[in-house]
Parts: sequence; structure tokens; C-alpha cells
Amino acid sequence: MYRLNEDTALIQTLDFFTPIVDDPYSFGQITAANALSDVYAMGGRPLLAMNILACPVKTMAKEVFRQIIQGGLNKIQEAGALLVGGHSIEDQELKYGLSVTGLVHPKRVLLNAGARPGDVLFLTKPLGIGILSTAIKGGMAGSDVEEQIIQVMITLNKLAAEAVESVRSEQGMEDDVHACTDITGFGLLGHLHEMAEASGVSARLFVEKIPLLDRATEFVQMGIIPGGAHANRKYYQQWLAGCSDVPTDMEMLIADPQTSGGLLIAATPKAVEAIHKTMLARGYALPCTSIGEIIDGNKGMIELV
Repeated sequence: MYRLNEDTALIQTLDFFTPIVDDPYSFGQITAANALSDVYAMGGRPLLAMNILACPVKTMAKEVFRQIIQGGLNKIQEAGALLVGGHSIEDQELKYGLSVTGLVHPKRVLLNAGARPGDVLFLTKPLGIGILSTAIKGGMAGSDVEEQIIQVMITLNKLAAEAVESVRSEQGMEDDVHACTDITGFGLLGHLHEMAEASGVSARLFVEKIPLLDRATEFVQMGIIPGGAHANRKYYQQWLAGCSDVPTDMEMLIADPQTSGGLLIAATPKAVEAIHKTMLARGYALPCTSIGEIIDGNKGMIELV
């Protein structure tokens, strides 16, 4: 973030990766939604976007690249931003992403720090994208599962961010939303640890309340788990507490790396209730709910109950 003056700050972010689904248009949508998410997580509004594209031109038709760019443009336009250019190179492996510039008032910035004891943790998308993607790649899941995760990944965090801003604009609730982050490669486990550590607090997760994608638990029990989930669990397990009665399956699910995951918001109970009601009233279709709370304790620790 770069502060221009008392009223305006720039948010600058960049993200790109290799295909996570076979359909080029969907891949473009997913990647754009993922890149735009960083701006929403900071309380900002996307303004400009630039394409980043690596093209295996010797092995792939140009139409594939056009469809990817069109998918990205679809999400950029849905976000109300402008595509103003970009850069492409020849490469052996297909890659796509965006550099995004957003705007935010310096006093309205949300960080992954600032959560306070008594805050409720609110998650705006279900978990399980990495697990289901692994099942699809292994031929264990069909088109219905792929369509399910595509719909989750292409859903912008715009409506959730707008609901947060709407609640923060209400009299008496200006300071009721304290921290926010988006759930991506480190999974819910990693990103919540980072929030708790940066805030100097602990967190408690109510595992039965965490929204999950259909069949995610089934595939975990079958051992279909991405390498990233194993790595996340191994590293962040040192910050887990009180989980002797919690199934190992749940540890894997909260460690599952997400692509274009939801927002994780720490706010007062009143604010979380208002955010949830606002999202539902505006037609938000994905599962979103309170999943835990911020508590006093050793910073960065996460208790599973």
C-alpha cells in the first residue's frame, strides 16, 4: 500500500499461476478473481488491471490464449475495474495472472492484524478446493465436482467486501471490523495463524461450523490430499492446541491450500451479524458463516474445539 495523500492510498498486488482447471475461459476467470482478492481483503476497490501471460505458442493454439484473456476480462469488468494492458512472453508452460491497482482511504485500510479478544471469525467461502482439485486430476471426481469448485473460485470477494464496508459506514460501527485476510495457499490454518500472531492474540475454531465443499471430507478420508496441505499441516501444527478430540481429517481440511478462497474477517459479534445479513440480503450464494473467535493467549496459537 502507498499513501498518496490524506484521502487516497494505492494498493498494488500481483498474482499468477499455472492452470488449475482444463477450460481456458474458466482458468482466466479464476486467476483474475484470485488476483483481485488481495484488494478486497484490504478494504479497497480495484481500479486498474494488467495481464501477465506466458504462452507455449509452439504447442498450444492461440485461441486458448484468447479465451484465457477473455475470462480474466470478464472478472475485471465485474469488479468495476479497467484492463489497461499487460505483457506476454513465450514459455514452455502456460501461466496467467494480473497486476492489480486498487484504491482505499488510508483510514479505511484493513490488515491481517488488529484482531481483538471477543471478536468473531467469519469465513465467506467453503474450504476444500485443493482437495477436490487433486481428486479431479487423479480421475477420482467428475465434471460435477469440477463445476462446483469453479463456481467457488470464480466468485469475487467483491460482495463480501462491500458488505464489510457498508457495516463500517453505519453509525457506531465504524471501528467494529478489526482485521481481514483472504484464504489462499497457506489454507485457513496458515492465514489464521498469521492474523493471530500479527494481532498478538490466540484464536479458537469451532470445527463443526467450518463450511466445506461437498465430498471434501470423503476424499480426505480416502487419502486424496494435495502436497500443499501436508506441508501446511506439518509447519503450522506447532501452533495448534486442544485438538486431541478433533479428527485428523479436519486438520487436513483447514490446512488445504485454497485458490481464490474467501475472506476471513475478525469483527465484533454485532458487526459479523450485520455483515452476514447484508451478504444474504444482496444475494450471496456461497456458504458463509461464523467459524470461531479471537481469545487471549499465546500469540498465533489456534485452539480446535
